[in-house]
Amino acid sequence: MKIVLMALSAAALIASPPLAQAQRGPVASACASDIETYCKGLPHVNRRVRECLVQNKDKVSAPCKQALDSTGGGRGCGPGGACGGAGQTQ
Repeated sequence: MKIVLMALSAAALIASPPLAQAQRGPVASACASDIETYCKGLPHVNRRVRECLVQNKDKVSAPCKQALDSTGGGRGCGPGGACGGAGQTQ
């Protein structure tokens, strides 16, 4: 029985994508080098990396800016995604 459980566990680990691959949306793809430069070490939870990128938007690459502008809650709402929603963050 132990062997069967171990085999099933191993198969589940192999079949599931690693965390880094799971975080491969348009911003993660377009901003990979910018994340490494400006946001290295931040956890990829609670939009911390996105907030960091937005805070450094004047420094990030053009493809990263475009990805930030075209995704998230503030699409097309101006610099930093500000749409007048008090307390809302990217």
